[in-house]
Amino acid sequence: MNWLSMVANRLIWFVPTLLGLLAIVFILSRVVPIDPAFLAAGENASAEQVQQVRERFGFDKPLPVQFLNYVSDVARGNLGVSLFTQQPIIDDLATRLPATLELTLVAVLVAALLGIPLGVLCGLHRNSWLDHILRVVTVSGLAVASFWFAMQLQFLFSMKLGWLPLSGRLDGFPPEPVSGLMVVDALIAGDREALVSALRHMVLPTLTLALPAAATVVRFTRNGVIGVINSPSVAYQTAMGFPRRVIVWKYVLRMALTATVTQLGLIFGILLAGAVVVETVFDWPGLGAYAVRSILQSDYNAVMGFTLCTGALFVFINLLVDMLQAAIDPRGAA
Repeated sequence: MNWLSMVANRLIWFVPTLLGLLAIVFILSRVVPIDPAFLAAGENASAEQVQQVRERFGFDKPLPVQFLNYVSDVARGNLGVSLFTQQPIIDDLATRLPATLELTLVAVLVAALLGIPLGVLCGLHRNSWLDHILRVVTVSGLAVASFWFAMQLQFLFSMKLGWLPLSGRLDGFPPEPVSGLMVVDALIAGDREALVSALRHMVLPTLTLALPAAATVVRFTRNGVIGVINSPSVAYQTAMGFPRRVIVWKYVLRMALTATVTQLGLIFGILLAGAVVVETVFDWPGLGAYAVRSILQSDYNAVMGFTLCTGALFVFINLLVDMLQAAIDPRGAA
């Protein structure tokens, strides 16, 4: 029943959250001193043609009316047509979403696999040489700009050593699309060459996203482990004679990882935002690269479609994180 009430509460706030997000982006996009009708009509268009385009897209109406019309269209599944690609925005997003999801999910997985064990080691061996070294490394990882780190990886592993591809998502023809995830589709098709190529192309952008995220996971996991170890419940279990291994695996990890799991949900949203830069640097055909092109072209509807898509993803992932947190938290299990 607790899970049902939690899910219901998140779903109740789902629509207002997206509406608020859309309202902010809509207002910001309209106060920019660029006439979208002029851009859509073209540089050589006459004033009459620009006015016709303005009336066609509803840019001549007051802002509240434009926003209500846009929300009404979104409710019917119509995100409009991109001024840049001349395609329905929902089709553009559906085409590019799998590439961003694949990159972001793999980056979160790598960050968790690296950060959680290292954070546990730091917490269990507080103030040891390992703890001091990893704290310096994590602070450095958080301070490095993602675009600079991406270019350094490209220079070393692509230009200098020639081990990994410089950009793109695949060499040659892609496998038959099933899920849109290149690695999964290559496995389904049994295409070993496409699988190896997809994995090689994924290494550098994944590392660019995952390593700073892993630094955050290490810090949160370390703090969680230290807090639980110093708690009265662990002191009581130690006094009762429970083996340290049992205490660590059965109690400390489950209680300490609840905050880390929550942080992973936030990291997913941060990585979605970071994908805008990383996908541009690595020419990765995902939502981030699409958003950058839309912003440069002042394609307002495409920018709002991207915002709506990423916002919905962020809310959905955080719902899953809350459910997972309730499952692993021993206090909730009681």
